[in-house]
This record gives sequence, structure tokens and C-alpha cells, in this order.
Amino acid sequence: MGELILVVTVFLACAVEAVEALTIVLAAGTSRDWASALQGTAAALLALAVTVAAFGPAIGMIPLGALRLVVGALLLVFGLQWLRKAVLRGSGYKALHDEEVAYRKEVDAAQAATFGGRGMVADWYAFTLSFKGVFLEGLEVAFIVVTFGNNQRDVPLAVVGAAAAVLVVAGAGVAVRAPLARVPENTMKFAVGTMLTSFGAFWSAEGAGATWPGSDTSLLALVPAVALLAVGYTAVLRRGNDKTTVVAAASAPVEGGAR
Repeated sequence: MGELILVVTVFLACAVEAVEALTIVLAAGTSRDWASALQGTAAALLALAVTVAAFGPAIGMIPLGALRLVVGALLLVFGLQWLRKAVLRGSGYKALHDEEVAYRKEVDAAQAATFGGRGMVADWYAFTLSFKGVFLEGLEVAFIVVTFGNNQRDVPLAVVGAAAAVLVVAGAGVAVRAPLARVPENTMKFAVGTMLTSFGAFWSAEGAGATWPGSDTSLLALVPAVALLAVGYTAVLRRGNDKTTVVAAASAPVEGGAR
């Protein structure tokens, strides 16, 4: 069961990053030059491969206890940030993230930039835009794979989850040639935030010397507990937001004044 949780967590986390990278590449390709955008994507993937090959094995040399303590703390930070945003969006205190809007912003910025190439690259802007987007989001994917894989001592399984996410998102992008605006990203971020927070608490406690009842199987209770807590916060905040809206509407002046 621990292997299944590992694959699902890595898949969801990497899918979110892949959707964001795909949005950038599609914006560069459709508004500028597809060849340059794909060249930037290929260059970013090559740079990522070199980076992971150079620094990835070093993480595996860190003692497991220290690794779990450090990575667990980092995952707690990231996971709680993702959960905070998901809860605020779910309760109406923060606008939902819209990939269509993000896509249009990237397209507008790309169309406003001047055209110009360098060497074999026909459009340097499209190249650099795709490179930066894929490389930065790819670094996050690599971090997820390396840390989760090394902590669970099963890097190949983490790679499978990440590869599946990238292939699914890339395949959908090629099929529709548009941003995946219908992907319920806030729901995905809620799920990923829950997973990261749960794994972070689990690994940091183990790294500090604590022992969980049932070892990895305790995640089957920890993950739902974190999810229920986040859902509860969302419900409470949504109720408070609804009351604030009603009070504000009731106290608003009537147009034209009292008669």
C-alpha cells in the first residue's frame, strides 16, 4: 500500500507542475514559433538531465535519518503552503487559478515582444520562454522524484509516477493544442498539499527518532486525517465568507437613495 501512495502522490504533484509547463510552451508555440518553442523545451530537458545526473546521486549518500528529517521539514513547508492556497480558494477568499487566463497572459506578453533569432534558433523569445518554463517546473518534478524516491528507497517507482504524469499531461496538450483549463487544478493542489503535508509529518517525525504505529501503514490514517482537517477549515472559512458577503450586501446603500 505504501508503494501505491508513493506513486499517486508523485503523479499528482508532477501533473500540476507539468500542466504549468505545458501552458507556457503552448503560449510560446502558438503565439510565436513552434520550432523555437520545441527547441527550448528540448534544451531544458537536456539541462535537467545533466543537473539530475550531477546532483541526484549525492542525495542518496545522505544518512536516511537526516534525509527524512530535512526533506520532511521541507515537504511540510511546501505541503502547508499548497493546502493554505487550496483552502483559501475553496472557501472563496482567494480567486481560483485559471490556466486559460494564465495562457492568455503568456500569449499577450509573447505577442508584444520583439522578434529575433540567434544562430539555429529562429525566435529567441519563444526559445527562452519555453526553456525557463520547462526547466523551472522540471526542477520541481526532479526534486519530488529524488526526495520521495530516496526516502522510500524506491526511486524507480517514483520515476514511474512522474513519467506517467508528464506523459498524460503532454498527451492531452498535444491532442487539444490548448491549456488544460478544465483540469480541476485546485482539487489537485488540495490533494497534493494533503499528501505532501502527510509525508512531511511522517518523515520528519521518523527522522527525529519517532516510531509510527504500523510503520508505513500509519499513512493510511494520517492522510485522511490531514484531508479532513483541511476540509473542515475550508467549510468554516466558507461559512464565514458567506456571512461577510451577506452583511456587506445588506449594508450597501440603495442606488438612488431612500424614498
